[in-house]
Amino acid sequence: MNFLYNLLVISASAILKVLALVNSKLSLFVKGRKETISLIKQSISKDDSVIWIHAASLGEYEQGLPVIEQLKIHHPKHKIVITFFSPSGYEVKKNSKIADVICYLPMDTKQKVKSFLTAAHPDIAIFIKYEIWPNYLNALKKADTPTYLISALFKDNQIYFKWYGGFMRNALNNFSHFFVQNEKSKSLLNSVGYTNVTIAGDTRFDRVSEIVERDNELDFMIHFKNDKYCFVAGSTWAEDEKIIINYINNNIHPIKFVIAPHTIKDNHIEEIIAAIDKKVIRYTEMENAPLAEYDVIVIDTIGILTKVYNYANIAYVGGGFATGLHNTLEPAVFGIPVIIGPQYDGFAEAEELVQLGGVISIKNDNEFQEHADKCFEDNNYRSKTSRINTGYIKEKAGATERIVSKLNAVLTSNN
Repeated sequence: MNFLYNLLVISASAILKVLALVNSKLSLFVKGRKETISLIKQSISKDDSVIWIHAASLGEYEQGLPVIEQLKIHHPKHKIVITFFSPSGYEVKKNSKIADVICYLPMDTKQKVKSFLTAAHPDIAIFIKYEIWPNYLNALKKADTPTYLISALFKDNQIYFKWYGGFMRNALNNFSHFFVQNEKSKSLLNSVGYTNVTIAGDTRFDRVSEIVERDNELDFMIHFKNDKYCFVAGSTWAEDEKIIINYINNNIHPIKFVIAPHTIKDNHIEEIIAAIDKKVIRYTEMENAPLAEYDVIVIDTIGILTKVYNYANIAYVGGGFATGLHNTLEPAVFGIPVIIGPQYDGFAEAEELVQLGGVISIKNDNEFQEHADKCFEDNNYRSKTSRINTGYIKEKAGATERIVSKLNAVLTSNN
């Protein structure tokens, strides 16, 4: 099985190089990996102590960020290397100052693993949530490098718990410890013989809790909102936008709207603007505009959505109709009702908040209008929903402290 896995990875690498010739995203994926070793060598010397954190993409990075920030505080002499698997994470965060090196993770072939680990020589390795790479894990184990999986989430349908999943199940043996999100994950690991497990919770709750404490002021939102009720739709897709735009066009209430689409290509932004009957402006064309006179802003940039949520009285989070639900915690932490589409299975916080009543799942235009209007018209309903969300997040916070206390002990003992 090891032979087949290595053959598959090598074959996939070759295929990706060919596809990169015609696909811009895959081109970034391939070209970026060619720079990894040189980036590490520019900043990491053989005498440096190194903490390595790996995230698949942007979501996992955000999940691990509270841990990274605490490790920087507690271990200022260590250098930090952060790796990404996908361009959607690396391209957004490649210039961040949070780490000494931010780069792509080379493919999981034995030769590339050896080159990477020789250059980075981590004292500790931390993988976030789902990332299981057998050759990396085997090499780290052989080097006696403490290796951890944090905010891990395991499910029945994963290969580790199938009769044919022996190879990947054995790869888990290379982790020094698992910090899992819930009891189900611990039980699943226990069922296949792994007892080095702690239920630490999900660090995303710490991440969003930190967001509220930061400076979230946006001058343009103050002028645009103008003390009126504000509806913010974030990370929307076409299926979401159809419902939202229909509501905007037929709305009779004094409501300000912000749409922050997942796709911000010009043609898509123009399609959204053309479909809206109210007075609308795009974010990148707002300079000197009398924003209080507009009904809708379309956000055609990235990086400000969490701050925009600060001005919302109600939010909609996209992806729940087809593509996969986006982050419901970011608006919920501001103490506002959150509406989502019907497909949220597998998103634990959405499942729990729908059951509690803090997040509202809708299936169509009529249900959207019913709940959006109710949030606007019924202050008691809106307040109750808001309290559910803030209370839920407060109760779930604390995973970072539980994880970092263990990692600190390991790093201190190694020095």
